[in-house]
Amino acid sequence: MAALIPLTTAQPAADWRAALRDLVTSPEALCALLELSPDALGWSAAAMQQFPLRVPRGFVARMRAGDPRDPLLLQVLAGAQEMQQVAGFTADPNGETGRANPHPGIIHKYRGRVLLIVTGSCAIHCRYCFRRHFPYADNQNGRNDWPEALAYIAADDSISEVILSGGDPLMASDQQLTELVQQVAGIPHVQRLRVHTRLPVVIPERVTDDLLRALTPPRLQSTLVVHTNHAHEIDTGVAAAFRKVRGADITLLNQTVLLAGINDSVDAQVALSERLFAAGALPYYLHLLDRVSGAAHFDVPADQARSLHREMAARLPGYLLPRLVQEIAGAPSKVAVDG
Repeated sequence: MAALIPLTTAQPAADWRAALRDLVTSPEALCALLELSPDALGWSAAAMQQFPLRVPRGFVARMRAGDPRDPLLLQVLAGAQEMQQVAGFTADPNGETGRANPHPGIIHKYRGRVLLIVTGSCAIHCRYCFRRHFPYADNQNGRNDWPEALAYIAADDSISEVILSGGDPLMASDQQLTELVQQVAGIPHVQRLRVHTRLPVVIPERVTDDLLRALTPPRLQSTLVVHTNHAHEIDTGVAAAFRKVRGADITLLNQTVLLAGINDSVDAQVALSERLFAAGALPYYLHLLDRVSGAAHFDVPADQARSLHREMAARLPGYLLPRLVQEIAGAPSKVAVDG
């Protein structure tokens, strides 16, 4: 059994909006905080121009100073590898444009559920992000756009679940989310609300009482799906945020992306599952990398992923073993990567 890494404590921001105003956006600033040389890390100005550096200081505080291979640092490091053109890696790996994007701000790929893009903004730019090339400019979905997007959902009574996504939907204010969720709850055939977010992990102060009230309208069952890739991401502040979510009677699940050089070992995955459960989140999916342009250096081959998953199964109880899946454009659901 892998020993759990002790929880660290980052200095909390006074307010989540203050943390957003004070993001690290330059490699020089990030490296100064980590006592590292930008030249030694191989930063790429071209990669940063294509997809800018953006990371909260509280997340940086969980990185190991002086370690150029820190698993959290590698998730935000804009390197020259991103500029390589690799066969099979595309701008839209999951088929989210075209027919799957029938209305601005709506992605509708799977029967029974629809994804509503709340904002294109994120608090952190993860270099493997499958929507790093998504046409957010064509999918604006502000307050003035909600009526048409909600009318699309209301017109299809097969839709029982609405998924708030982005970007990160929790970049919207508590008031905006309250108004939007109330309108979603007013559609009779919608039974469930799901929110996909990284904010409770990278800025745990985002989990406010007003947010939890916004996400728990009386009529809908609510699920929060957070995105955590490594046990080091979960410090005492994140664990406290997770407990608040659970205390609001919201189902809390986690999705992880399998990333080469970051979490592609059985020890890393076992530690993550155990840390997640200790903090109140259930490991849900372990994703193969979405094959998005600029992220090929993170790819873990399917055979290696299957072998890793089998090792995890031998060391974890079933309820702590996430499903190993991949997304295939045009498939009617996530596809299990069977071992």
